Amino acid sequence: MRVESSESKVEIPTQNLKPENSEELETRNPKPETKEEPETRNLQPETGKISALSLGSIRAKKEMMEAQKGVVKVEENLPSEAFTETEMLELWYKFADRLGDKGAKIMESLLRISNPKLDGTIIVYELPNEGSKIDFDKAKPDLLGYLKGHLHNHDITIEVVVNEAVKVKNAFTPQDKFNRLNEINPNLELLKKTFDLDI
Repeated sequence: MRVESSESKVEIPTQNLKPENSEELETRNPKPETKEEPETRNLQPETGKISALSLGSIRAKKEMMEAQKGVVKVEENLPSEAFTETEMLELWYKFADRLGDKGAKIMESLLRISNPKLDGTIIVYELPNEGSKIDFDKAKPDLLGYLKGHLHNHDITIEVVVNEAVKVKNAFTPQDKFNRLNEINPNLELLKKTFDLDI
């Protein structure tokens, strides 16, 4: 290639401008090797999650149901020791105290609305309205577990009855508290007299 100017002529060497074929390009600049992945169709992701709307989920549910049919539940011999209403009431009010100490004052007051009655292993508890029953049901599993564990009887159940005629019992003074505990366990009066105790 020649570039002419008014002063001098300069020759610039040029490279061969022929287009290179693809084989020559590949030998000079090899492409990085990429592994060809096999075609994946209908494979689930590695997380193990299955879409609820897929056929795979229906199949998985059927397999799970069949697997559960084959499982035989072995009933453990859970303790079912006898207990008295007094023992149950003491633990009932201890649980209420624990709730109060944790700051759950509403739940504590629900447990103190009335005295639960024992009918075999069924604890019958009366509440004044449906709203208090709904609130009580929130604490019921914890209470039931506490009673079952401390009374060593796993047959205990709690039946809640809504009775609008229930009068709320509140103990304000030490004498009121003693009278209430004396209703639960009349032996407290004998204990008080025997040891000449003050309230």
